[in-house]
Amino acid sequence: MSNILLKRTDDPLKIGITGGIGSGKSLVCSIFRVMGIPVFEADQVAKALYDSSEEIRGELIRMFGKRLYSSGGLLNRQMLASIIFNDKDSLGKVNSLVHPFVRKAFEEWYRLQDSHYVLHEAAILFESGFYKLMDANILVTAPAELRIRRVMERDGISREKVLSRMQNQGSEEEYREMADFIIRNDEEDFIISQVLDTDKKIRANGNLW
Repeated sequence: MSNILLKRTDDPLKIGITGGIGSGKSLVCSIFRVMGIPVFEADQVAKALYDSSEEIRGELIRMFGKRLYSSGGLLNRQMLASIIFNDKDSLGKVNSLVHPFVRKAFEEWYRLQDSHYVLHEAAILFESGFYKLMDANILVTAPAELRIRRVMERDGISREKVLSRMQNQGSEEEYREMADFIIRNDEEDFIISQVLDTDKKIRANGNLW
């Protein structure tokens, strides 16, 4: 953990939030949102950009072929997922392509916010390096077996497919080294109390610990 000092500013603090697949970061974000904290969903923005950005569409077609898009210009998400979840090189290329567009969208969104802080939710917050642009970062964690079960039930896929997706993400140990706050979504520790405690520390604008 970085044990950083949050700086006082008139602009909202930028707080990154991430977690491995099945960790429940979306649930944690929903609690922050109920508390009035704006949340930028980077992954949802990226999904929209696949269909709306001609530049992204053209580059993906160049990399993977015209069959990746329908005649109406919509991405075949299942096909893309089957490619990038089984090929780290392709996954890296797609992320590098989309990331600058997501960053621009975040900056435009951020300028419209006036809360004490905002959350930037992203599955690849650390891998993309975007966490370095944040004032602090939150990691949502959960035991591996619990994460596997959640994803199997949520997506209706096999254990093997979940493990394959998990292998394309960094280890929780690596994430912990870069995170400033840890929220445990293990169905034992109360999530709401952890979110409230994290919110209190961020609003204090001082040492995190």
